[in-house]
Amino acid sequence: MLKPIQIKEDLYYIGVNDRTKALFENLWPLPKGVSYNSYLILDEKTALFDTVDVCYSDVFFQKLETALNGRPLDYLVINHMEPDHSGSLGLLRSKYPNVEIVGNKRTADMIAGFYNITDNIKIIGDKEELPLGKHNLVFYLTPMVHWPETMMTYDTTDKILFSGDAFGTFGTIDGGITDRQLYPERYYDEMIRYYSNVVGKFGSPVQKALEKLSDLEIDYICSTHGPTWTIPEQIQKVISIYDKLSKYEGDEGVVIVYGSMYGNTEQMAETIAHELAMQGIKEVIMHNASKRAHSYIIRDIFKYKGLIIGSPTYNNRLFPEISAILEKIEERDMKNRYLSYFGSFTWAGAAVKRIGNFAESTNFEIIGEPVEMKQSMNIPVYEACVKLGKAMADRLIQDRK
Repeated sequence: MLKPIQIKEDLYYIGVNDRTKALFENLWPLPKGVSYNSYLILDEKTALFDTVDVCYSDVFFQKLETALNGRPLDYLVINHMEPDHSGSLGLLRSKYPNVEIVGNKRTADMIAGFYNITDNIKIIGDKEELPLGKHNLVFYLTPMVHWPETMMTYDTTDKILFSGDAFGTFGTIDGGITDRQLYPERYYDEMIRYYSNVVGKFGSPVQKALEKLSDLEIDYICSTHGPTWTIPEQIQKVISIYDKLSKYEGDEGVVIVYGSMYGNTEQMAETIAHELAMQGIKEVIMHNASKRAHSYIIRDIFKYKGLIIGSPTYNNRLFPEISAILEKIEERDMKNRYLSYFGSFTWAGAAVKRIGNFAESTNFEIIGEPVEMKQSMNIPVYEACVKLGKAMADRLIQDRK
């Protein structure tokens, strides 16, 4: 028998860890797995918050049945309809046919579309309330964080925010559930990677959601992925991470993303990186776009202000891995970055021109003169790369003042 974990009086963790799936959304690597979090409040009325991926429904239902201990399940609150959280909804309705499903109008539309369920659904509006007894729930609609139906639920009694995917992380929660039982620092980079990969396009809706929630006193954040946040300093930390990321603010540092078939373009990247270090820029992160999963490259581009892109010409276009990275940047409507670029060719140059076309389509500030190399490194190219690295360093150093 698998038991639920009590987080505090009346609040239980019913979630599961997934250490099997290789790719989240069949896109983003999961070397440390991921959790699907579900929570239960036991009061005069019982309320479950989200379900789990259907692959883990057996474990989920064992925990839920143990926690309920024969009591009926009165409400299922759906903060987010993505199938890793709603996947067990059909089975839940079969096991608990009288459960009332709580969500907004968009939620109801998706429930009908995904699961052909149209009855016993309570449609709620923004800031509408639902009493459970001692506990009282208030619903906050937060569309496009990161689906149109997303919402968050606030328990006014215990000051718990059930935040859906917001403030979530990649990575399983091993042993403990809360930040008091784990090392929360382990999850920061995976929170940034989760945000940048999954939510990153939706900075403006995230800012609106943070503003809507800004007056709430929050003692617990119960996200659908990763630890439950309970330490006041950690709660402020994760909110500040989301605030900064959704404003597209970066730290001092430079991400150099390059493609290289035979090492010549890589030599340009190494020269630029060395000059950045010589000018006092300590955070220089280099990514070979053919070797490093793009998930981590996008994470680092969200973390740092400086971005330098290099590509050889390939079939009179960009190197394919670089082209894919630029597409991912465009998809996320990124802002507030400093951009430099370089490239190479053997007989017909196209890479620098195409990166330039990308640069013109962004809101990035272009730094320095692009460097184009024919065939291999020589003294003029070397000096131009040094000059480009210095220009980026100078721009970053200006922001220290």
